[in-house]
Amino acid sequence: MKPLTEQEIRAAFVNCTKGEAKRLAVPRDLADRPWEDLDYLGWRDPQAPDRAYLAVELDGRPKALALRSSTSGSWQARRSMCTMCLTTHSGGVSLMVAPKAGRAGQQGNSVGAYICSDLACSLYVRGKREAGVGARLPETITLEEKIGRTVANLAAFVAKVTG
Repeated sequence: MKPLTEQEIRAAFVNCTKGEAKRLAVPRDLADRPWEDLDYLGWRDPQAPDRAYLAVELDGRPKALALRSSTSGSWQARRSMCTMCLTTHSGGVSLMVAPKAGRAGQQGNSVGAYICSDLACSLYVRGKREAGVGARLPETITLEEKIGRTVANLAAFVAKVTG
């Protein structure tokens, strides 16, 4: 992924108002992010732990989504699989819900997916972050194919939000 600036990220939001995009918390450490290892930039709002955001470059243009995550509960102690990168975690996957873009979102429609709670799918796929024993199931496909699958899953999620 190519590095994004704060202004590019704020302008890329598709499912919130310009005012909301202007007020939301963007990471201060953008220059220090491992951009070459990221398929998308994901972060949580430090002031509101139930809010998360992701920015991805699709078709040469950045798109960003505002998300709400489920609150932690006893059900999170069991193993769950991220629908983006297919990593399993004990308590490390959250239901992330994105309001749909446009009129549908204004009417309260949303789309959800189970995503790594720390939004570090790219690092799990590349083996740069470990989720514990049994987190990555053995596969015969290449790293490039795993990355491609993660990007395709992410693109499908973004398409559901914007469609």
